[in-house]
Amino acid sequence: MQVNKSLLRIFGSQKMGALLFLGFSSGLPLYLTSQTLQAWLTKEGISLAAIAAFSLVKLPYSLKFLWSPLLDRFVPPFLGRRRGWLVITQVALLLSIAVMALQHPSQGLQPLIIAAVAVAFFSASQDILVDAYRTDVVEVEERGAGASIYLLGYRVAILVTGYVTLFLADRMPWQAVYLLMSLLMLVGLVSSIFAPEPVLRDRPPQTLGAAVKLPFIEFFQRHGWLQGLLILIFIVIYKLGDSLLKNVSTPFLLDKGLHFTQTDIAFPGALGIFATIVGTLAAGAIITKIGVNRSLWIFAILQAVGNLAFFALAVVGKNFYLMLAAVNIEQFCAGLETAAFVAFLMSLCNQSFSATQYALLSSLQAFSRDILTAPAGTWAQATGWSTFFLLTAIAALPGLLLLPFFAPWNPKPVVVLSRPGLDD
Repeated sequence: MQVNKSLLRIFGSQKMGALLFLGFSSGLPLYLTSQTLQAWLTKEGISLAAIAAFSLVKLPYSLKFLWSPLLDRFVPPFLGRRRGWLVITQVALLLSIAVMALQHPSQGLQPLIIAAVAVAFFSASQDILVDAYRTDVVEVEERGAGASIYLLGYRVAILVTGYVTLFLADRMPWQAVYLLMSLLMLVGLVSSIFAPEPVLRDRPPQTLGAAVKLPFIEFFQRHGWLQGLLILIFIVIYKLGDSLLKNVSTPFLLDKGLHFTQTDIAFPGALGIFATIVGTLAAGAIITKIGVNRSLWIFAILQAVGNLAFFALAVVGKNFYLMLAAVNIEQFCAGLETAAFVAFLMSLCNQSFSATQYALLSSLQAFSRDILTAPAGTWAQATGWSTFFLLTAIAALPGLLLLPFFAPWNPKPVVVLSRPGLDD
């Protein structure tokens, strides 16, 4: 009973409400420059080559660590270091998405490209700030809840921009759809204004040079060079098996594998998003009870089980109900693992420069997700689908082998070390 009251107190706090809406605001622009934009361009009769080239507008998401020190160093004259910048970027997003809504792709792509790049840049900047705000505002025991509530809002935004927009586009022009999406940025804007300001426990960097170099120095001083390096390797490989599977799961279910139709996989795919949401919420409650370390262990094993569901599907062959189960089991386990991973990244950051440290750490995971998984299709062809999915499950083992070095099952009490440039 006491545990349930504690969970209710944590999940029902004002900061969790803010994280829910900020997660929604963070997820909203992503599809507007990728999948949803591709649907609009296809409807406008734009060539496949030009549509594919639009993937380059997402480059700011991979490079966001380059300007994250600016957001740690400089403080707007209103609402504080995190919320002030959030309001600025969200106003910029509202306006830049509205500019996209004014475009007519069939009459020329250049203005749309410029607007889409602006949306991606401000969206990546918002991600930096939301990650930093979330890291700064939660207490240690709230990290699991904070990660899961944020991911819940993010996934709801993906539902809106990935599915609701397509429904609306059959009933109104795409320009009107994008204008409505721009107005939804008001959700994040209002949340940023009324969200609680994080309590500043450490002095932020006083110069831009310090904002660039101190995040590296502090991280390795706190963990040591060997442990710090192992943590960075872990970040790269922890979700690699899940990323490899996701990179080829749709081709596997369609013409490259089991030959399901698009209609066959539409319902399991939509249901899978809800399975992910349930997984993230369950993870928040579990992490709050057992801690981040143990959750990393358990959820990595469960994610391997989720991958084995696809292995079973590859062995059995085309079976709709097994496919429905495999997709949703994998998505539920992915929700668990992602929430624990986000909470772990939060635990690695120092509040003084959480924007820079989180941006750098999350970029390493993005490198794994986007670059290391690129040969997945070639590997699947070479090994066969069943062997490939079995290997993606085995890929969970290296991450588990690293956990004892920095996230043991029974963690020792934290020893606070001095921080260069901060404790002088």
